[in-house]
Amino acid sequence: MKIHVQFFAQLRDAAGTSDMDVELSVGNSAGDLLNAVYERVPALRKWNESMLLGVDVEFVGREHILQPNETIALMPPVQGG
Repeated sequence: MKIHVQFFAQLRDAAGTSDMDVELSVGNSAGDLLNAVYERVPALRKWNESMLLGVDVEFVGREHILQPNETIALMPPVQGG
């Protein structure tokens, strides 16, 4: 199944693109998606512990089971001061 991934802020800069499509098997999780993205863009791995994942308008955990043609947003942690 095809999953569309969007990158925001410094993740977009590190990936060198604002989005990409990733092919995964049915039943894979958001964590599996991250591993596939890290294989293509190893520089993103340094944000692994703090990266936020969003589906539609809600945040999801790495155990989220992906659905065909879903769009996943990868975002850095929110910072403020």
